[in-house]
Amino acid sequence: MASRTLFTVEDYAALDEPPCERFELSHGELIVTPSSSHRHNSLRDRLNARLRTFPSVEKLADISSETDVLLAADTVRRPGICLFRAGRLAEIDLDLVPLPVAPDLVIEIVSRTDRADDLLLKVEQYLQAGAQAVWLLYPATRLGYRYAPGKREPQVLAAASGDSFEEPGLLPGFSLPLSEIL
Repeated sequence: MASRTLFTVEDYAALDEPPCERFELSHGELIVTPSSSHRHNSLRDRLNARLRTFPSVEKLADISSETDVLLAADTVRRPGICLFRAGRLAEIDLDLVPLPVAPDLVIEIVSRTDRADDLLLKVEQYLQAGAQAVWLLYPATRLGYRYAPGKREPQVLAAASGDSFEEPGLLPGFSLPLSEIL
C-alpha cells in the first residue's frame, strides 16, 4: 500500500498553482481539481451578481468567489461563492490565505468532473465548520440541493417546478428562482 503525503495548511498556502489546476486540502490530503469551465464561471458570476445587487446586501453580508477558507486545522476548501454574515470578517486580516473563518452560506456549482462522494464530503466539512447552509447547483439537470445543519436529507429544488433558493436567516427577502439561473 502506497503512503500518502499529508500537507499542512502552511504547505498548502505556499503552493504555486499551475494555470490549469486548482488545489484544495481535505484532512491533510492535497486535492487537485481541473480549472473551471466557462459555463461554471459564467453561472458563478451571475449568481454573485444576483447576490450583490440584492437591496441592503452590504448591511447583511460579505460575498466572495473562489476564496480559500480554513474549515479545520487540516482542511482548506475553495467554494464557488462564500457569504459571510455582516461583521464576521471585521477582526480578520482579509489578505490571509486561507481565510481563517468558515462561510455562513456556501454555493457550489457542480461540474461534470465532480464526484458525488467528494461533494458530500465537502458539504459535511462546510457544515461541521459552521456553515448555516450549503447550496449545490447542478446545471446539467437544472436541480439544486440545499443542505443545512442537523438535517439528514437535503431540500431538493427543480428549475422546472419554479423552485427558489431562499435563506431568510441570512438574507431576509432574498429569493433566487432556479429557472432564472440554470
